[in-house]
Amino acid sequence: MPDIDRERAWLLTVDGAPQSYVDLDAPTHVEFEYARRLAHVLDTAVGPGLPLDVVHLGGGALTLPRYVAATRPGSRQDVVEADRGLLRLVAEHLPLPADSGITVHGADARQWLDAAPDDSADLLVADVFGGSRVPAHLTTAAYARAADRVLRPHGRYAANLADGAPFAFLRSQLATFAEVFEELALIAEPAVLRGRRFGNAVLIASHAPIDIAALARRTASDAFPARVEHGGPLRRLIGDAKAVRDEDAVPSPEPPGGAFSVG
Repeated sequence: MPDIDRERAWLLTVDGAPQSYVDLDAPTHVEFEYARRLAHVLDTAVGPGLPLDVVHLGGGALTLPRYVAATRPGSRQDVVEADRGLLRLVAEHLPLPADSGITVHGADARQWLDAAPDDSADLLVADVFGGSRVPAHLTTAAYARAADRVLRPHGRYAANLADGAPFAFLRSQLATFAEVFEELALIAEPAVLRGRRFGNAVLIASHAPIDIAALARRTASDAFPARVEHGGPLRRLIGDAKAVRDEDAVPSPEPPGGAFSVG
């Protein structure tokens, strides 16, 4: 769908749910709030402008890969998207610039990650939804260990998740990644954290310290301010939740009607 207010900007929807927004003339413009929070993680990973090796699980319209290519020239990026029809649509209508450093793979995210080389990525960004739900096989401790293996020792994992109170899915994901990584943080709007509505939350996992102060400043200044949880409050949120095993995995919950719809 074209954006009537921006000449070469487009909204991509999948099954009625907004999935990506791209302005071909302004690749650093990130419209969706959850995507801005992922961009904040990318921005604070290392010094400004330095190139990175990034793996994106879930492609959409390639909003974040375009952002990284524009803000960190020379970066090498792999995008893994299982929906080959979507990839063809995006390539036809929203082509990547020449020499973007972005390689697109039509593959299942878990299978691609399991075959990826050790210590090959600085950042791994997961934004995979089957319709409006995170697939079950991307929620487990085995998946978290695969992400850890592919990341370099200083690397960082960031995932877009969605849940609402009582946060059974979100708590299980925090517990799962806490089993593999020493450092965890969560970015979400206060109304979501208080259980007032269903919404997105960005999970961050790392072995190296996370710059919580920098993330907090950036997320607090967004149009829809968010909070960064870590340490004690995050441990209290996890509570008695257990890490997810492959045999017990389920997709993220179905959003309530209208939670992510357009129009």
